[in-house]
Amino acid sequence: MKKSSAKAFGFLLKNEMKTNPNFYFFSPDETTSNKLDAIFEEESRAWSNLKILSKDMKEKDGGRIVELLSENVLFATMLGHILAGKPAMMTSYEAFFSIITSQIIQHLKFLEQSEKVSWQKQYPAVNLLSTSTCWRQDHNGFSHQSPILISTLLERPGKNINCFFPVDCESTKAVYKFLMESKNVVNLVTFNKTDEPQYIDEAHAKYQLDFGASIFGFASDGDAFYLDPNSKFDFIFTAAGDIATRESLEAIKIIREDLPELKIRFVNILALTHDKIGTSKNAMSEEVFEQLFTKNTPIISNFHGYKETLRNILRNYTNVEILAHGFEEHGSTTTPLQMLTLNHASRFDLAIDVARIMNREDLVNKYQKIIDENREHAREFGVDLFEL
Repeated sequence: MKKSSAKAFGFLLKNEMKTNPNFYFFSPDETTSNKLDAIFEEESRAWSNLKILSKDMKEKDGGRIVELLSENVLFATMLGHILAGKPAMMTSYEAFFSIITSQIIQHLKFLEQSEKVSWQKQYPAVNLLSTSTCWRQDHNGFSHQSPILISTLLERPGKNINCFFPVDCESTKAVYKFLMESKNVVNLVTFNKTDEPQYIDEAHAKYQLDFGASIFGFASDGDAFYLDPNSKFDFIFTAAGDIATRESLEAIKIIREDLPELKIRFVNILALTHDKIGTSKNAMSEEVFEQLFTKNTPIISNFHGYKETLRNILRNYTNVEILAHGFEEHGSTTTPLQMLTLNHASRFDLAIDVARIMNREDLVNKYQKIIDENREHAREFGVDLFEL
């Protein structure tokens, strides 16, 4: 079963508009294209002193959906609303969120200073929703492919930042609850608007949010609840991001078919904060990390953003070998799988890592042949091979 996290998020926004008259939503002009349009079932665009045409969507003076094609103005307006103690959220295409980087940093500095002043109140979180990501810009191309805001925020020292990578609709719902309850932080949520596989239930999503990561038992050998740091595995796969997770899980399927003797565990990462897995409120300890990742197992990581960003965080916990994958700043207007192989983040690239370590050159050649055949097919026909 496949569903869109963006559509699920849109229904949550619709309910927020219905139950919270102080909530405002800010967007350049992509509320509908990002599949968040359920919000229009409850609220209208802000529209003042201009003629409303019959073809226009719901618009009115005093509408609480503010659309304006300027991320700088939107963010500043939203911040004024938040500093008045009222909740809000802003969305944008991932590549263009970096336009407001300086404004975000200034707000983080304000939060850090305000916490030192006894009479300062706590403010609703700055919630940023990043969609239309680098991995699925099928028509817009390289200009719309950049996850750089993720790295910028995670690399800045401080305790007021959370980056979330919900893997499916249940994960998205758990994150949404966190967003609306949190104070004095900047939350960046990243997911794709495409229909993607659904993996976990509500209870698992809550557990994952509490710890920042969790084992997917259906994709792992052994007992997912028996967390012995000294457990013996051949590889730990880990991923943060919906498409990165999907590719890692597909890589595990490929490996199980060709190398069934290997013992593998998969750990999905939901939340990252500065230097740590988890949230600023509850960063993962080294003890919990070793329970999930064990002490001595090599890690194959796949990240939605730049591969070094996740690898550096993992390095804060362990000295084991880490084979990192993620966005490498290679892009084009191309097919979904070809976009992944351009950046060596596809299921086959991950499987090649295992094949090389296991000295199975025959499997390296097998997987590389599929990558090459798909590249030629994508160039000629504009779609990936049907069987993929």
